[in-house]
Amino acid sequence: MSIQEAIDALSADAPNRIAEASDLGELAAVETEVVGKKSPIAEGRRGLGAVPESERGALGRAINDVAGELDALISRRRDELESVDHAQALAGDAVDVTLPGRAPNRGSTHIIQQVLDEVVDIFVALGYTVATGPEAETEFYNFTALNFPYAHPTRLESDTLYLEYGDVPEEILLRTHTSPMQARYMEEHEPPVYLVVPGRVYRSDPLDPTHSPVFHQIEGLAVDNDITFGDLKGVLEHFAREFLGSDAKVKFIPHYFPFTEPSAEMHVWHNGGWMELLGCGMVHPAVFEAVGYDPAEVTGFAFGMGADRLAMARHGITDMRHLFDPDIRTLEQNR
Repeated sequence: MSIQEAIDALSADAPNRIAEASDLGELAAVETEVVGKKSPIAEGRRGLGAVPESERGALGRAINDVAGELDALISRRRDELESVDHAQALAGDAVDVTLPGRAPNRGSTHIIQQVLDEVVDIFVALGYTVATGPEAETEFYNFTALNFPYAHPTRLESDTLYLEYGDVPEEILLRTHTSPMQARYMEEHEPPVYLVVPGRVYRSDPLDPTHSPVFHQIEGLAVDNDITFGDLKGVLEHFAREFLGSDAKVKFIPHYFPFTEPSAEMHVWHNGGWMELLGCGMVHPAVFEAVGYDPAEVTGFAFGMGADRLAMARHGITDMRHLFDPDIRTLEQNR
């Protein structure tokens, strides 16, 4: 068989053998046979010296063309087989990423904080500003600026928790209500004032189903020209409907607070009976005088409500101690 015939036979047979190689080992064996040192390609190149010079150039180019085509086919098949091996290796090492994660349990805002946030949002929607104040308060802002007489029983240590702080005995105390921010805010701002103050307060009360030495209040204050008790009723009736539902019924019962005159309690019809929800009234002229306002030029109303009681009314809780129970099973009932 001449060199040309051997090269032609190789060109016809080798591509199929390369394509049929099933793995890299089989492909390597085929490569050795078709382009290796003992292949027809190598033998043809070694035999070119015996070919007449007039035919040598054309035959050499033919051998190189076949060798180039076979090298390209071998390289392409090797890439295909390596891709198969790589895919199989990845499949063997794969991790099932569709398994559910181990996320920690998500907490929620405490029921009292939920109430504080909701009440504040209702009044912010009416144009009120939110403010907070110190929980350790002075006797002046907690009592005197709010028109509490010096003989008022709430000033006694049996009702109020005083702190041993500073040089003046009974000067610093844990605030008994959020009302001190009324005086503090009015000292810093000219009217009109529309303010709501959420926060924690303290009193010397036992911990029982209806009392706690630590509880939460939301104070409200509106000061402007010609504010009337009718404005007070309208705002608080709107609040009751927003918080308890559009069918909420309210009534105002005369009461006494040192810092408002006239004063009232607002009761709401809830769960088949009337329940006291908050205290309110028109700001006493003495409070305006204590902060530098002229009672002849401004009027206003104030109100204060317990966030704990609101939470109990909303969720049907009958024992205040449940609000502070650290047992997660109790807290989860009122998410």
